[in-house]
Amino acid sequence: MKNIRRDNPPFLFDSREIGFSQISVREAGGLKFISISGQVSWNENREVIGRDDLYLQVVTSLRNVEAALVSVGAGLKDVSAFRLYILESQIPNSAEITRALIDVFADDLPCATWIGVPALASTDFLIEIEPDVVIVSQEKTGPV
Repeated sequence: MKNIRRDNPPFLFDSREIGFSQISVREAGGLKFISISGQVSWNENREVIGRDDLYLQVVTSLRNVEAALVSVGAGLKDVSAFRLYILESQIPNSAEITRALIDVFADDLPCATWIGVPALASTDFLIEIEPDVVIVSQEKTGPV
């Protein structure tokens, strides 16, 4: 669609070769809807950061989300909610997820849904994080 801008910033791995964009942005009615593909602990070269370290994978995934948001004029403060897809074997280590979320967001924690899954796209991934972001335009006034 012409009213949706899609992007694949160079600091995230190039997902087009496997069939999707990293970011889609649609602006309508004074709102900016930002969709970001689920982020994992891959760097731009598809190298896993923190192979067996759940805390480091959460922080790296969140930093990828943050970098994607910054590339379209937003930031972590604009995230209203997350879906966290957690490898089922890592559920007993959920304190590491909690610690990472608090370390990154401090007292400004977004809503979150934690979903245990049997597998993710790579056996090296322990978690995948997908944010929800809607920004109200500066010019927009009144209730949304």
